Amino acid sequence: MIMENKPVLTVSNLNSYYDEESTKLFGKKSRRQILHDVSFEIQSGEILGLVGESGCGKTTLSNTVLGFVGDYTGEIIHRTKRPQMVFQDPFSSLNPKKNIGWIVEEPLRIFGKYQKEERKKRVVNILEKVGIGPEMLTRYPDELSGGQRQRVSIAVSLVQRPKLLIADEPVSALDVTIQAQIMELLLNLKEEFELSYLFISHDLNVVYQMCDRVMIMKNGRIVEENTTQELFDSPRHEYTKQLIRASDGEY
Repeated sequence: MIMENKPVLTVSNLNSYYDEESTKLFGKKSRRQILHDVSFEIQSGEILGLVGESGCGKTTLSNTVLGFVGDYTGEIIHRTKRPQMVFQDPFSSLNPKKNIGWIVEEPLRIFGKYQKEERKKRVVNILEKVGIGPEMLTRYPDELSGGQRQRVSIAVSLVQRPKLLIADEPVSALDVTIQAQIMELLLNLKEEFELSYLFISHDLNVVYQMCDRVMIMKNGRIVEENTTQELFDSPRHEYTKQLIRASDGEY
């Protein structure tokens, strides 16, 4: 369900570059272009899917939008707070030496807008929203299941109340049952907090269930974009057709 026709993010003619070491140039760095003229919008309340094979530029796109890639041309307009990230592997993104309460509270401490009592209240509240009870506050990441760790990762991304989340393969490391639970959680949170998502996945079955629109990326370019149903029913680009044929789902 798209709540209103108002973009929370606009990306126009985005070209992103990375520096690479080059032995041919006596150790000097060479500049390699990763993204080529990428343009899209994410509307308020929308889930926009991003699909493509490994190495096509999906992670570079999300990192550039998040401000982690400085070498780019084009325009990125955020109309809300900067988006937050939900990672594929929550175990590597959660500090193993800190308990869950500390981890979820950390963004609030960094930005320093809240007194200690308010921070604690917000932490308990957001953990409750993702299905983690207060008894888990003193536990550490290695004491949690994969699904619980992903719920904590989602809580960390939401504790500052952003309006846009970038979900990078958020269910690919989970078994099928837990995948379904996390997908349902993300959809429920979207409605409750009026969120928008850039949803990155290689799994077309997941994309079909989650997304309002889908972009197909190949070699750093968006080769096709359409509503989910239209894209799966009538793919136009040959690469999109290949991806759909290679998937096991029936749409």
